[in-house]
Amino acid sequence: MTGTQKSVFITGAAAGIGRATALTFARRGFTVGGFDIDEVGLKSLADDIEQLGAKAIVGHLDVTDPDEMAQRVGEFASAAGGRLDVMINNAGILRAGRFEEMDIGGHLKEIDINTKGVVNGLYAAFPYLRSTPDAIVINLASASAIYGQAELANYSATKFFVRGITEALDLEWERYGIRVIAMWPLYVKTAMTDNIKTGTTESLGIRLTAQDIADAIVAATEPSKLRRAIHQVHFPVGSQTKALAAGSRFSPGWLTRLVNKRLAHS
Repeated sequence: MTGTQKSVFITGAAAGIGRATALTFARRGFTVGGFDIDEVGLKSLADDIEQLGAKAIVGHLDVTDPDEMAQRVGEFASAAGGRLDVMINNAGILRAGRFEEMDIGGHLKEIDINTKGVVNGLYAAFPYLRSTPDAIVINLASASAIYGQAELANYSATKFFVRGITEALDLEWERYGIRVIAMWPLYVKTAMTDNIKTGTTESLGIRLTAQDIADAIVAATEPSKLRRAIHQVHFPVGSQTKALAAGSRFSPGWLTRLVNKRLAHS
C-alpha cells in the first residue's frame, strides 16, 4: 500500500444519504469514490466534491452485478493509492405496502439490491480493506431490523440480513483489523420516502435528514473510548431509533410485538 490520503467508497452515492455522506467525507479531506446507476447525479456530485478541494472518483455501478462491483472497487483502490479506509454499502431501495398486494418482481428486486448488493460490496472490498490499517465497513441497516415491520415486510427482512452479516463479519474480520458496523436510521427525508405512507410513518413521522445520517456515519468511524471498549457494532441514529432499540433489548417478545403492532396501526 503506497497511498497516505484516506479514501472512502460509497455505493448509491448520487443522491440522498449517499450524496450527503460523500460530501461530508470530502470536507474531511478524503479521496471520495461515489458510485451509482445515476450517472447525471454522479457528475454533479463530482463537481461538488472538487469544489470542496477533495479528489472525486465516480462511476456507474449496478450493485447487483458482482463483476462490475469487483471492477469498480479495484479501479477505485488503484486510483486511491492502493488503500480503502472506509467501504460504505449504502445503495438500497424502499417499497411500502401490504406484502401480498405488491408484485413479486418488485420484492425480488428489493432483495437483490439491498442484500446481494451488500454481499457483492463486501466481497469485492475485502482484499483492499485487509491491506489498509484500521479499515472500516459501514453497512446501512435500518430501525426496521429491530422487529419485522408491517407494510415493510420485505424491506425489513433485507435489513435483518444486513444486521446479521454485519455482526458475523465483524467477528470474522477482527483478525484482520477490520471493523464492520451498521447504521440504524428510522425514516429519512429523501426521495426514497417522498411517496411512502405507512402506519409507522403516521405514528413516528419522517424526521431525520440525509445530513443527520452522514454525520452519524462519520462519527461512527471515530468512536469514543467507551464505544471502542464495548466494541459497538450497531449505531442507532436519532432519538426515536435509540429509544426503540433500547426498549427491544429489555422488553419481552410479546411486548415488543405489541408496541410494533400499535405503531403500525395494524
